[in-house]
Amino acid sequence: MNIAKRLPELAKGSPDQVAVTCPKNLRPERGVFDYQSLTFKELDQLSLTYAHGLLESGLKKGDKFLMFVRPSLRFSALAFALFRAGLVPIFIDPGMGRKNLLKAVAQIKPDGLLAEPEVHFLRLIFQKPFKSVRSFVTTGHLSWGKMRSIHDFKKNHQELMEEVLPIDTAAILFTSGGTGIPKGVRYTHKIFNAQVDRLKEMFSLGPDEVDLPGFPLFSLFTITMGMRSAIPAMNPSKPASCNPEWLVKNILDQGATFVAGSPSIWNRVADYCLAHSLTLPSVKYLVMFGAPVSLDLHTRLKKILPNGDTYTPYGATECLPVSCLSGTEVLNKYATLMKEGKGTCVGKAVPETQIKIAPITEEELTFGDFTWQGEGNLGEVCVLSDTVTPEYVGMPEKTRLAKFTDDQGRLWHRMGDLGYLDAEGALWFCGRKSHGFTFKGEILPSVPNEAHFLEIPDINRVAFVGPKFSEEVKPSLVIEPRGKINSQKKSQIKELVLSKAKGANIPLEGVYFCSSFPVDVRHNIKIDRLKLTQDIEQGALK
Repeated sequence: MNIAKRLPELAKGSPDQVAVTCPKNLRPERGVFDYQSLTFKELDQLSLTYAHGLLESGLKKGDKFLMFVRPSLRFSALAFALFRAGLVPIFIDPGMGRKNLLKAVAQIKPDGLLAEPEVHFLRLIFQKPFKSVRSFVTTGHLSWGKMRSIHDFKKNHQELMEEVLPIDTAAILFTSGGTGIPKGVRYTHKIFNAQVDRLKEMFSLGPDEVDLPGFPLFSLFTITMGMRSAIPAMNPSKPASCNPEWLVKNILDQGATFVAGSPSIWNRVADYCLAHSLTLPSVKYLVMFGAPVSLDLHTRLKKILPNGDTYTPYGATECLPVSCLSGTEVLNKYATLMKEGKGTCVGKAVPETQIKIAPITEEELTFGDFTWQGEGNLGEVCVLSDTVTPEYVGMPEKTRLAKFTDDQGRLWHRMGDLGYLDAEGALWFCGRKSHGFTFKGEILPSVPNEAHFLEIPDINRVAFVGPKFSEEVKPSLVIEPRGKINSQKKSQIKELVLSKAKGANIPLEGVYFCSSFPVDVRHNIKIDRLKLTQDIEQGALK
């Protein structure tokens, strides 16, 4: 059941096929990249050397290794090395900020630290969160004390594959903490294998496809499918700051057919391609996740994908994938309803997955004590699947509030999202539960109430929020304008907004402006509506 078993099988069946490529450097004078690569045989052998070296550190099966390694050829080799040695990699997004990052490290209590040199210098300054660590391994050449360098590991290609049970922990992936504290999600080998099979089936993926992962962990999935993973030239912790010219070069150079990442990446790529009359003819699947994707972005991307389509799978770290929908379906079937404020359609449940809607509550859900919501009724999205993760590590209270079992003993996950199912069984996403608010006895979700204002000229994005003044909720709209606007233009926009709100029967008691919305650290696209609400209450927005 070890997820790493797929690698030696691929190395045996397709030894000379390229498994992973990575940009080595950019040569500005020629406008091209140099690339380095590993075949499946080379990746398998390198991961074996790393696995034996890591086990020499004294750690044993089940011990947790905190991994801070940049996307690279060795990232994939080290991840598979940990899996095959029975060690548990912990992946924490460094973009979550130093405070949250150190809190996450302290909470998870890692046994080992496998990291870039700068992380080892950081842990010398902030020693307390790392006090549980017994084994230190660096990706650099310089080491000190008990720390070891991967460059000193002796070449060892002797087969090593730790036998694991389906329920054994394979990895711990942290949520970004965008709507609360970051939480460590426990993945089992069974879940990883189920996810690989599910994604492979959804997109008909295999050895003939080339992946360009805007989110590094996705490369682990695609490599196990026999695909070539082409690591892009970007900082995955800052997707909104990516260089679209470089990404386009990577896609064209590698002939990428399956590209995935935050909408913030593909927004920049779309603008660049349209401005330079470029298309991406090799791309069949352009996959976006992390936040609702605008109709405008689907439309722009369609213009640069002559042989492909956009896709918006819905899910979360705790359960992925849940549903999926193509851009063609969005634009042809659901666009009008989305503009009318029905929410964002994210498609029907993927195979072997059930979606149901529970009543909205902050309390624990106990099966049998509530009734599922009917067709078209708003509630909290709940999912049953063999990809539902079992727990938040070391957080039993958070786990209890996020999970429940049904009368057959099956584990359900509460997504923390508001939504409803339509007559055809398609799921409509209406925003995070924490972003909705109660006004005059009615729960008002964010996404449906924002849709009415997105086509007003000079508006880039909006956020529908419920700040409290003297315990009284005042439904308000925060506007992120397109570029700088003067006071006269603000007045015109405000007048249009209030008129639209009245026509759509949306209670609106305040209109505010924010030059740049705060967003989540992982995808750089989810609007932090709680922060905007707080800014209004503190008088920071006008």
